[in-house]
Amino acid sequence: MRYEYHDPASGGQLLMTTDEPDFARYFFKERNKLFNALVWNRGEAQSLTIDELCFEVPANAFFALNVSHSFRLERSEDAVIWQFNREFYCIVTHDAEVSCSGLLFYGWREGEPIFLDEKDIRSFGLLVEVFKEEFQNRDNIQGEMLRVLLKRLIIKLTRLVKTQAHADILSVNELDTVRQFNMLVENHYKRLHQVQEYANLMFKSPKTLSNLFAKYSEKTPLQVISDRIFLESKRLLLYTDKPAGEIGYELGFGEAAHFSRFFKKMAGESPSEFKRSLEAEKKQGQQ
Repeated sequence: MRYEYHDPASGGQLLMTTDEPDFARYFFKERNKLFNALVWNRGEAQSLTIDELCFEVPANAFFALNVSHSFRLERSEDAVIWQFNREFYCIVTHDAEVSCSGLLFYGWREGEPIFLDEKDIRSFGLLVEVFKEEFQNRDNIQGEMLRVLLKRLIIKLTRLVKTQAHADILSVNELDTVRQFNMLVENHYKRLHQVQEYANLMFKSPKTLSNLFAKYSEKTPLQVISDRIFLESKRLLLYTDKPAGEIGYELGFGEAAHFSRFFKKMAGESPSEFKRSLEAEKKQGQQ
């Protein structure tokens, strides 16, 4: 079932989907719908495909996805999916209010689920029922009530993330630095490709960022930047008909040859070879 709230005045939208076997979201086909998403797998373990990368979602676990992710579930009928746009609830504007809500979407490690215990499962289950009830109330405070519920959902998940995100290794300030770096990369990866450029924006040294990421994940800051550029290049090749040269220019490469070298280093094949492989896979799947 699909629940929806839309505020015509602000353009704010909140969607909640439950028990839907055919749910899928494709960013490049729906670019006018820029939604952050929270996915709760309430059934047995299943696969979640994010931008054509497959992740395992354990039973009763959450995933947080930002506005640019395309995704689909192996069994979407077992999931509850919340989607909201910036106009309904801006995670940047409300960041301090909900204690680093951006951590969910830009600080949490990609592909890593948020685990729930039995108490959490009951608590989130009750919250789903309150959401359903509030979606039925058509009055002048419905939007604010739904915003309060969404804020509660985000706070509860952020608390879980903080306990699971190497809390014994990183301080709250260090986690906030990771989140800030990832948000800056998300906003500027098409223009800024060097760690030094982000370090300047954060008033930190590249070495400080490198040391922090060495504690937090297996990726270096430069790998985070390169992976984001590579992901976008694959998305554009997957979901649009843009030629490689145009994609490279859009992603901040002055020359097509520079983009081609970057892509081949990341993928092991050129953009044209990658595109041909995709087309061959599609034909094979249609046979």
